[in-house]
Amino acid sequence: MLVSLSVSNFRSFLKEETFSLVASKRLADTHKGHLVPIPNSDEFVLRMAVIYGANGAGKSNLFRALRFVKMVALRANKKSNGSRRERFDFSDSGTGPSNFDLQFISNNKLYRFGFECDDAKITEEWLVEVIGAKERVIYERTTNSDGKVEIVAKELEKINKKISALITIGGPQNQSFLATIGATLELSDFGEELSGIIRWFEADLFLVGPNQVYAPLGHELSSDTDFLKFAGDFLKSSSTGVDHLVTQKKELSEEELKAIVPDAIWAKFIEQASGTDEGEMGLMRMPNGDSVIIEKTHENHFYKISVRAAHKAHNGKFLQLDLKEESDGTRRLLDFIPALHRLQSKDGLYFVDEIDRSMHPMLVRKLIDYFLSSCTSAMAQLIVTTHESTLLDLELLRRDEIWFAEKDRDLETRLYSLMDFKVRTDLEIRKNYLNGRFGAIPFFGDFEKLLPNSECMENA
Repeated sequence: MLVSLSVSNFRSFLKEETFSLVASKRLADTHKGHLVPIPNSDEFVLRMAVIYGANGAGKSNLFRALRFVKMVALRANKKSNGSRRERFDFSDSGTGPSNFDLQFISNNKLYRFGFECDDAKITEEWLVEVIGAKERVIYERTTNSDGKVEIVAKELEKINKKISALITIGGPQNQSFLATIGATLELSDFGEELSGIIRWFEADLFLVGPNQVYAPLGHELSSDTDFLKFAGDFLKSSSTGVDHLVTQKKELSEEELKAIVPDAIWAKFIEQASGTDEGEMGLMRMPNGDSVIIEKTHENHFYKISVRAAHKAHNGKFLQLDLKEESDGTRRLLDFIPALHRLQSKDGLYFVDEIDRSMHPMLVRKLIDYFLSSCTSAMAQLIVTTHESTLLDLELLRRDEIWFAEKDRDLETRLYSLMDFKVRTDLEIRKNYLNGRFGAIPFFGDFEKLLPNSECMENA
């Protein structure tokens, strides 16, 4: 679970801004089901947060900041890439370092992972366990003026000789030490704690962009009958017109597969699949909703999985349509359903940017309500950016779950929550937000100046 993210000098963030999901003690008796205990603490972390802001205010940049942290934590980096940071461009101060600090819960422990970087390299990096008011250092890393990476990690040195040797070497200056461990050693060499931390970034942190599709959808629908039924029932309950889903898995020859995969992405798909270990799969989602799979064996097997939506006609018969023939809203909803199914029984954080893209306001609210009422058996967490004001309801959300992003005169994004305002419990939050009381709304210019005047019309 995400506890907090602090960021400075990244895109529209210059000075440090912190997005915190630590629950306010002032709301101790409000929506207790939205809370999860923070290990070794008397505090709680929130399971839900919504972030509002005008177009261009920077709320999506918080999403991008977390995506950048995940990339740095996991991905090996080429020497020519530098750090790949995106600094603040509207001030000379943006030439300074960028900082990221993430607090998260994994395996019932609270960790801090963070780093400082400039354009070329990661200058500092740290991974610690937070135990109450104290911190247990797992490793600290610095890059000196000569570009040499130095690691201090007394506890890690005890795990095995391979990690000890890697600590001595340090790794590339533009790559996190966590990513160096993942790229250099086998999973069995990580040790239990590091394995859990890397697994949290890989398997528990899901970032869903506005135009992103869930690539494994076809494979999961075809291999899990419970999920197939859940997805069909959810679409039916959501008034999409879909009664149920139907899947078909067909083995193809390499020539048959190549004939249906666009040339522009064929090489990339084969490269991705070739990088998997034996027994694993390469997956790709096609524009029409079909999936293609390479099962990695001595003799690769190729499959096409078709997913079709069944609609019940007036005569009682079912008509099946390709997913590409469904509405944008139905396809967008279908990409969220795996999160709702997973979070009913497993840990995970889903951060969805622009959740209201192509979906009706009532459906967006229903999704949030369903998550809060049904995904309660695990450390499940959902964070969304949105413009959908119907979520601004204190019967649905706590005040500390409602956040705003707004740019100041210097074009810097500021983050703040509804807790920063004195509001009555019976206040109509939505109305006050739209009236501008909490900021984070667009301020329009004079559109009448853009209209053609009568003189121009006469001369046209």
